[in-house]
Amino acid sequence: MVNSELLSTRFQGKYAAIVVCWLLGNGCLMSWNSMLTILDYFMYLYPEYHPSRVLPLMYQPFALGTLTLLTYNEAKVNTRRRNLFGYTLFFLGILFVLILDLATSGKGGLGTFIGICAINGAFGTADAHVQGGMMGDLSYMQPEFIQSFLAGMAASGALTSSLRLITKAAFENSKDGLRKGAILFLAISTFFELLCVLLYAFVFPKIPIVKYYRSKAASEGSKTVSADLAAGGIQTLLDKKCSVEDSERKGNKQLLLENIDYALDLFLIFLLTLSIMPGFLSEDTGSHSLGSWYPVVLIAMYNVWDLIGRYIPLIKFLKLESRKLITIAILSRFLLVPAFYFTAKYGDQGWMIMLTSFLGLSHGYLTVCVLTSAPKGYKGPEQNALGNLLVLFLLGGIFAGATLDWLWLIGKAW
Repeated sequence: MVNSELLSTRFQGKYAAIVVCWLLGNGCLMSWNSMLTILDYFMYLYPEYHPSRVLPLMYQPFALGTLTLLTYNEAKVNTRRRNLFGYTLFFLGILFVLILDLATSGKGGLGTFIGICAINGAFGTADAHVQGGMMGDLSYMQPEFIQSFLAGMAASGALTSSLRLITKAAFENSKDGLRKGAILFLAISTFFELLCVLLYAFVFPKIPIVKYYRSKAASEGSKTVSADLAAGGIQTLLDKKCSVEDSERKGNKQLLLENIDYALDLFLIFLLTLSIMPGFLSEDTGSHSLGSWYPVVLIAMYNVWDLIGRYIPLIKFLKLESRKLITIAILSRFLLVPAFYFTAKYGDQGWMIMLTSFLGLSHGYLTVCVLTSAPKGYKGPEQNALGNLLVLFLLGGIFAGATLDWLWLIGKAW
């Protein structure tokens, strides 16, 4: 049982936890979104290597492979070490991108591109640690924490796009302006990733409501929270035997079978989105009056509406909770494929911006609906395991989508 002191403070710090979850969600994708947002710079440096398509493909195998191993061993993994390793790797990775550009004076070349690809692989490994670890951790807490974390992930895209627009405009008329804007942008991203390391290490585990839910999970049999409890100053629970035997916890196979629709829903959401964004939006939308700003604006609109979509479920009557209706809505999104094809071929930039906005809105909204609905009704250790399983299918969808994105090049001159 959770001790009386923790019970008395179980609702304290709720809003502080929501803010920290938002910032940690932001940090989960800040590094990767930074790479996406300076694609205009990478397209300039490495035009013959298709960076908008190659970089996602370098990222995803590492993310998917690492998360598969972590999910299989989820019940034995120290969550604190896992998340701290991930956030630290994000920080070091984006720092190395900055150092690599400064060391080569922005001259590009195959060797530098291989270095960028290797760093993207490190980002994939970090993502597997953080996204699966945080989603598992938050799944046994309040749904608002998951929503805030997911909103923070979307906000990282909106913030990076906004920062990129500002830095691009600030240096547009200066010599070597594209590179100067990218360097300033990478420096800001590096600082933010360091902030996330410090927040998770020293702030999040000490919030009363977080300590309450982790103690509750420990009392239900979770073995992954001991280090976080110690960081929060709770030693007494660490020496107690779990009140729930391992045999009472549903296994990963059973959890997956009970939630296979949610898992496939996430797979399909991200498969569709990544088959369009960023590769198609960066390379296949034609030339318009916005010129070099066009792909930057499209990615920014996607990110802004993705963020908006993740807040809509907070309005209770607008949240989709029926499992069948969620699946129908997700399958209906595939109508966007012919819509994007014909808009790119015959439409103007206004229609493309509208379609991209809807892609982002539906992506964010449906992702939150699935991930906040699935953990309901399970015990702490089961919710942790289910969170990891769902993120595994999410990353599988990203990998499949990034692969299918190459199909847009069929019939085009390379």
